[in-house]
Amino acid sequence: MCELFGWNSTEAARPERYLRAFRARGGATADHVDGWGLAWLNGGAFRLEKEPVPAVESERFGSLCTDVESALVIGHVRKANFPAVRSLANTHPFLHECCGATWAFAHNGLVPGAVERLRALAPHVCEAEGDTDSEHAFCLVLEALSGCHAGAGSMQRAACVDTLASAAHTIAAFGKFNFLLSDGERLYAYCYDRLYALERAGGQERAVAIATQPLSGEPWRAFEPGELRVYRGGSLVARAVSEAEQLEGVAS
Repeated sequence: MCELFGWNSTEAARPERYLRAFRARGGATADHVDGWGLAWLNGGAFRLEKEPVPAVESERFGSLCTDVESALVIGHVRKANFPAVRSLANTHPFLHECCGATWAFAHNGLVPGAVERLRALAPHVCEAEGDTDSEHAFCLVLEALSGCHAGAGSMQRAACVDTLASAAHTIAAFGKFNFLLSDGERLYAYCYDRLYALERAGGQERAVAIATQPLSGEPWRAFEPGELRVYRGGSLVARAVSEAEQLEGVAS
């Protein structure tokens, strides 16, 4: 369907090696040719660039592989399914405001039931701008988090991770729901059936790369199905598996 890439590190870094391998998944080493996008933290705010064209044909993506220097990146290469058309509005990642923060989101899978579920809610914290089930699912996630965030200001409580895990499990019941999400401070990664992480540490510096498929010959480790991980500064700070109440760690 689609593929995901995530990066989180202690300090801003250039994940060029992984971005180049990820770009190749958009038409060279895989057939995800219906669009590409990158959202990365730049000066305390997300910068977003995307095009509804094959990643390997995009000169801009090629330049960004070298130019992006950030402590937080979410990337996506699309194989259109719902809807099966190319357009900028349907190209991931998506950005929406919620609870005083800008959130970035990208999804791999198919959850058509999310569209009707969101339409049934009122009022909406988030209105989908495109037609994808993915963006509607993103809005459902923000709807769930808005209650947790009320008066909290940031996702510092384990209860908020619990809420996110519960929302992820609920939406995953519509089909297939692997996703990356960020509030600009933390990187949240949820695995429905396939996601890998490469964690690196050297001195005080830490980093994690996350992808649908390993992007190098290094020892990438698979997530468990139904696993939610939360990273901050390149370190794992919280984890939930299978059911929301099976929470491990504390969101810091």
